[in-house]
Amino acid sequence: MSTAFVSVVIPCYNEVQTIAAVVRSVLAQPDVHEVIIFDDGSQDGTSSVLDDLSEKDNRVHIGRHDKNCGKGAAIRSALSMVTGSAVIIQDADFEYDPADYQLLLRPIIEGRAEVVFGSRFSDAGSPRTMSLRNYVGNKLITMLSNLCTNLRLTDIEVGLKAFRSDVLRAIELREDRFGFEPEVTAKIAKLRGVRICEVPVSYTGRTYSDGKKIGWHDGFIALWCIIKYNLIAS
Repeated sequence: MSTAFVSVVIPCYNEVQTIAAVVRSVLAQPDVHEVIIFDDGSQDGTSSVLDDLSEKDNRVHIGRHDKNCGKGAAIRSALSMVTGSAVIIQDADFEYDPADYQLLLRPIIEGRAEVVFGSRFSDAGSPRTMSLRNYVGNKLITMLSNLCTNLRLTDIEVGLKAFRSDVLRAIELREDRFGFEPEVTAKIAKLRGVRICEVPVSYTGRTYSDGKKIGWHDGFIALWCIIKYNLIAS
């Protein structure tokens, strides 16, 4: 792939405080030719902000669920709207910086990988904005995933990932909520000839009072999904 025409997928639920700034930053990145924001049943005014964004830039496309179905469900619905040769999945908050897109895309453009995960840990160790509990949980989940997939990743739960579009179309995603991360990792790892690499990305974590949604119960769901999609289901 000598160049990348990038579709950025943003699953979004109740992010009225951050979504406009995130989308403006995404649109400022080179090679981004469309931004697909899937509003997963927001109730806080996010929908009207999205309508305004789409009116101001024809690269912005909006999809909606009538009720909250979860991150994985929003991503699945958004992927049906993708037209780019590469897909970046970006969270709707500002924990991840769109300025890192070129780092993610370079291995794909240069033909060195088909899938690129960002990593909050591969460069400078534990990010200071992540709690010790979340850090340990992420490490345990990633370690178990690696044991099952035979990959050597450092951060499968990262919210910034890039894919060649044809690779994503080659798998069937099922998880509705935060199980998306271990599911997509397991299913990509099973594809013959698909290379996965990591690049370090910046991370500024937010607290639950700021709107962070993933909780301790999602960690148990992630562990189950690792077992399910690596050892039980196809």
